[in-house]
Amino acid sequence: MFGLSELAIILIVVIAVLAARKLPELARSAGKSARILKAEARAAREQDRREAPRVIQGEAVSRDASPETEQRRP
Repeated sequence: MFGLSELAIILIVVIAVLAARKLPELARSAGKSARILKAEARAAREQDRREAPRVIQGEAVSRDASPETEQRRP
């Protein structure tokens, strides 16, 4: 009867015929979304470049020392 490629072509044609009115709107919406995403990514990248890394003052603790052992010492 029909092979897989013929069924795929028929399906694409049916979708194009039934959704012909919505395709321009969908393409426009996808374009707007892509532009917004690109602008936001660019803004985030620029913000990361402008901000200096934050340094938080504190004391260094060795990895093998647990809080319980530190409290028991006199």
